[in-house]
Amino acid sequence: MSSRPDAPVAPQIDEALVRRLVATQFPDWAALPVRRVSAGGWDNRTFHLGDTMTVRLPSAAGYAAQVAKEQRWLPYLAPRLPLPVPVPLGRGRPAEGYPFEWSVYGWIAGEQATAARIGDLTTFATDLAGFLAALSRVDPAAGPAAGPHSFWRGGPLRTYDGETRGAITRLAHRVPAGPVTRIWSAALASTWAGPPVWFHGDVAYGNLLVRDGRLAAVIDFGTSGVGDPACDLTIAWTLLDASARTAFRTALDVDAGTWRRARGWALWKALITLDHPNPARVVEATHTLDALLTEPDSGGGPTVP
Repeated sequence: MSSRPDAPVAPQIDEALVRRLVATQFPDWAALPVRRVSAGGWDNRTFHLGDTMTVRLPSAAGYAAQVAKEQRWLPYLAPRLPLPVPVPLGRGRPAEGYPFEWSVYGWIAGEQATAARIGDLTTFATDLAGFLAALSRVDPAAGPAAGPHSFWRGGPLRTYDGETRGAITRLAHRVPAGPVTRIWSAALASTWAGPPVWFHGDVAYGNLLVRDGRLAAVIDFGTSGVGDPACDLTIAWTLLDASARTAFRTALDVDAGTWRRARGWALWKALITLDHPNPARVVEATHTLDALLTEPDSGGGPTVP
């Protein structure tokens, strides 16, 4: 099962298309300048609309259902969370040869949360844990259960068993098959026994904004839903160092099984990235894999003999 649709849609999603869509559907904003956001992501193409708004357009059919979900649930989640999240200001229709719905959001100032921009990584980790804890306390009734719209984040990790084991086999010359297989098997041996809770689904540095070195906002809820929150903990290995990782886990009071499933989600993403290398992502995936392989397991024993 593929984790992501690969082919972007036609026509080309550019400033000219966005101007036409806005002009015909939101004429009050037609005179505002449109410019591409420098780090606009893969699932969506993102553009500034004036100084206070953004336009986001799904880049492929697999992401299109996320528009209705965010339009429905972000206004509900926003007032219940301790940090700003995007709030929809408009919902666009397919037009001008563009086949999907799209959204206009309020702009949230901040920079992507790279390690160099974070003032104190442990403080960042505990602030993020506070946000995720608050998200998990929001009433999940009628929330969207994990499924294709979330690429099964929040659902059973076994969905990606074949893909992960295939990657381990193909990468045997680059990764230690025994240790990574043990991490994966331990993750699959655990299941979420609690009631479904809200999860974000893509807690990555690009969806976390910082200002003055502190966590300031969380964006892109396209893979959000209700289910198992383990998928939201992968940041522990993709960004945090050992000390911040410990603080993050302590603040969230994560049980051993959830931590093992979280390691499985992080391992899956690192392996599929290395298996289909994108030069911009290989360094990140390698860092994640190194962090997973050198961390003691949840039971206290070393992962790598």
